[in-house]
Amino acid sequence: MTVNPELPAPATESAQQRKTLRARTIAAREALTATHRAALMRQLETHLGELLARLAPTTLGFCWPYRGEPDLRTWVAHWLAADAARVAVLPVVPHQAGPMEFRRWMPGMDMPLDRHGIPHPPDGEPRIPDVVLVPCNAFDAAGYRVGYGGGYFDRTLAVMNPVAVGLGFEFARVDDVGPQAHDRPMDWILTERGAFPATSRQPRNMR
Repeated sequence: MTVNPELPAPATESAQQRKTLRARTIAAREALTATHRAALMRQLETHLGELLARLAPTTLGFCWPYRGEPDLRTWVAHWLAADAARVAVLPVVPHQAGPMEFRRWMPGMDMPLDRHGIPHPPDGEPRIPDVVLVPCNAFDAAGYRVGYGGGYFDRTLAVMNPVAVGLGFEFARVDDVGPQAHDRPMDWILTERGAFPATSRQPRNMR
């Protein structure tokens, strides 16, 4: 059978490519030495501070670090301490397919593990973040990302529509992640090299 290279790859082939890409970038992330990771985080946090100064959110969504993702807990704690009006929220994964909700997080609070083994706030009124920091296993300049395949962030961003900042390390950047029809692009991509507006969207500045 002759395959036309101009036609899109079959869904099964695209899914396998994303699975392979996800496994490769997670392995590279988990293999970082403590020294290398600390250096990358210092640079990333500098750019994050500059971007949030520009966006000026009151409620910031972020994620508990999982499988070597950038760990922003200490940085967010300092961000909160600088202004009593600020609120940080963490996502809570639903038991059935659907959008996540965000609940308030405060440093030192007790949090149970969800079914994926990730801590989450056990209760509290749902809040909608102004800006949400979304971890990326891989990403491209258009703002599309590879997550873990559950589609939770795509469904959540579709109904909440905050400013979405994809967060990752530069070695996870690829030319094209092969987005699917339901994938939601980020507004910004943030790495240790800087904050980059996604080429597929008009960047939203909150000020």
